[in-house]
Amino acid sequence: MSGGVWGAVRPHGVRLVAAAVAGASAELCGVGLIAAAAWLIARAAQRPELAALTVAIVAVRGFAVAKGSLRYAERLAGHDAALRALAELRGRVFDALAARRPGAGGEVRDGDALTRLVSDVDAVQDVLLRCVLPGVAAVACGVAGLVVCGVAAPAGGVVVVVGVLAAGLLVAGAGLPVAAAWAGGRAAGRAAAAREALAVRALDVLEGAADLVMFGADGRFAARAREAAARLERAERSAARVSGLVAAAGFVVQGVTAAAVVGAGLRGGADEVAAAVLGLTALVAVEAVLPLAGAARRWREVAPSVRRVGAVLEGAPVAGAVSGSPATVRGPVGVELLGVRVVRPDGVVALDGVDVRVEPGRRVAVVGASGAGKSTLLEVVAGAVPVSAGVVLLRGPGRRAVPPEALPGAVRGLMQDAHVFAGTVRVNLLPARPDATVAELDAAAARAGFAEVVEGLPDGWDTVVGVGGRALSGGQRQRLLLARALLADPPVLVLDEPAEALDPVAADALTRGLLTAPGGGTLLLVTHRLAALEDADELLVLDGGRVVQRGAHAALVAVPGPYRDLWEAEALAA
Repeated sequence: MSGGVWGAVRPHGVRLVAAAVAGASAELCGVGLIAAAAWLIARAAQRPELAALTVAIVAVRGFAVAKGSLRYAERLAGHDAALRALAELRGRVFDALAARRPGAGGEVRDGDALTRLVSDVDAVQDVLLRCVLPGVAAVACGVAGLVVCGVAAPAGGVVVVVGVLAAGLLVAGAGLPVAAAWAGGRAAGRAAAAREALAVRALDVLEGAADLVMFGADGRFAARAREAAARLERAERSAARVSGLVAAAGFVVQGVTAAAVVGAGLRGGADEVAAAVLGLTALVAVEAVLPLAGAARRWREVAPSVRRVGAVLEGAPVAGAVSGSPATVRGPVGVELLGVRVVRPDGVVALDGVDVRVEPGRRVAVVGASGAGKSTLLEVVAGAVPVSAGVVLLRGPGRRAVPPEALPGAVRGLMQDAHVFAGTVRVNLLPARPDATVAELDAAAARAGFAEVVEGLPDGWDTVVGVGGRALSGGQRQRLLLARALLADPPVLVLDEPAEALDPVAADALTRGLLTAPGGGTLLLVTHRLAALEDADELLVLDGGRVVQRGAHAALVAVPGPYRDLWEAEALAA
């Protein structure tokens, strides 16, 4: 188990130890129950005085009650620890996936990310509940069975040792390499890879169905998904066949061990009562070791998933190391880009030597033709895109540099890839500020022009909007995302086309409201609509990844240049 995965499990180690102790004690009570019951039945057949059976009767009852109670305690403590660890681990994996930057390497497809966040993290639960805890209980029960048989008949104890070792090492322990050889070497690894491929293919078909049909590619992509499903089925069938063979071998070892123990005991001078105790105790001792076969097989199945989770967490920030809270940075914050250059993975230069200083509290609009680098500029400020050269600085009061670890809390907003969750309207806004009051939600919605939309929804704030906001129109979805960005109220607010999908009149009204609203922090706004920009403190005009003009709207319109060309083109299109 990698350090990142173990880091999520370690805080719940006390509960795991309690579960292991309870499980081992339950198995020991099982051995005691069988041994006491076997002795009681065999001895009762000899018709002794009732007083001779009293202790055995009490022991049977005590072991039976204790076994059930301890088994319940083991399940309760084990699942409690596993679920707590999974909740923490899933949060860490989500943070690690979200922190991966485009172009920084290690990109993960959506389907693969979903697999790692759900199936792969669930595999850690199986490691704890189906591998670790059964292993501890098996060892304890095997030792107890050996002790009981050794006391009843030393010769029988030797046979039990051989049987337990055969079950534990030759069957359970060898189940792992046998499975590998019988199924072609890496059945479980192939199953994990096939599961990942199926998730990616299925998500491609589901989310891109309309586009695939339009371009006549739906059949080809559906065939790829079916092929991935067939590979997964073959891998799981292979693992199931191996599982059956290993289980059958275990039952054979169990039966042979019990018969051999009885024979060895009788030859060693044990009476009928001792022989009965030997046989049944040997059955229980070997039976307790057999789950190791399942644990070994399950470990092989989930080990690739655990490694994939560990790979996601490698290099991820340690919980608590980054504040991520807007309160980390106080007061107005300015933005400086010094010689910033950004080269995309395909070699395209998105920004080329950008030098910009935005004073704290200023409302700045970024404009330019399509592909000029406007969105990249905002992504660089937000830390979503690494720079190839240059530096990005945030400066607080007194021009003190804001530490890099405070960047996630200092810069927030609305980017082009903003996501709408498959929950209610309220749930979609609360990630920006989990402790927001109803009044704060209403205020953010009003600023975004979303308040009337909420009032018109069937259940208001509790209306479920569906995956990606499918229950909303394009304009409503955009207003919801803008309301979430405004609710965060960070020191630096970046908005990429906040009025997208709105009609020109509504778009201009929304832009004017954003530029003239009192209070708030520094605003960087990308827009293709210029009519409302007379209220901006400053405009940055980008062309070919460079800042070619900057100044107020009236000043830029008054001189020939790229901005006046854009202004005249918009006027002609009106």
